[in-house]
Amino acid sequence: MAFQEYSNEHVAKNREEIEGHIREILRLIGEDPRREGLLETPARVARMYEEIFAGYSANPHDILGVTFDEDHEELVIVKDIVYYSQCEHHMAPFFGKAHIGYIPSGKVAGLSKLARLVDAVTRKLQVQERITSEIADIMEEVLQPHGTMVVVEGEHMCMCSRGVRKSGSNTVTSAVRGEFRVNAALRSEFLSLLKQ
Repeated sequence: MAFQEYSNEHVAKNREEIEGHIREILRLIGEDPRREGLLETPARVARMYEEIFAGYSANPHDILGVTFDEDHEELVIVKDIVYYSQCEHHMAPFFGKAHIGYIPSGKVAGLSKLARLVDAVTRKLQVQERITSEIADIMEEVLQPHGTMVVVEGEHMCMCSRGVRKSGSNTVTSAVRGEFRVNAALRSEFLSLLKQ
């Protein structure tokens, strides 16, 4: 299956083994994996893993590989790209929105490619800080723009549903490259456009 269909080839190949481990986890937490409501749970979890860990089967650099020559060297922003990821510390979900801005240097990516890039980077065990940097670094490597700025917002279940249990708290991270790093007015323009 193609990445666009959110499939993880590694999980599909190891589905039977993953199902066995899920059955064992159910037993170890005090459940009966033979209980009617849980009989299909291991298979459902394995299929879910194919989707939520599809980033392991994607090459994010390839996603931006198709570009268009365009004489546009002004700010391009795709904002409010919804993402879902899994915290690598607790394997708990976190989710939010990514905002990507860049100044092209002769080539632009299709707008949907930026959303696919976010999926490729987030659909694996991650931390929000790395997601933010990876998106910016891949944009820089593949598109070679004059500058890139990425802002990622996230709500982390490992912080909301366990531990300190502070639901509604939001984490914001940013990565700044090229012109955005040296031009405060450009950073301000990007941030003000995110509020619109």
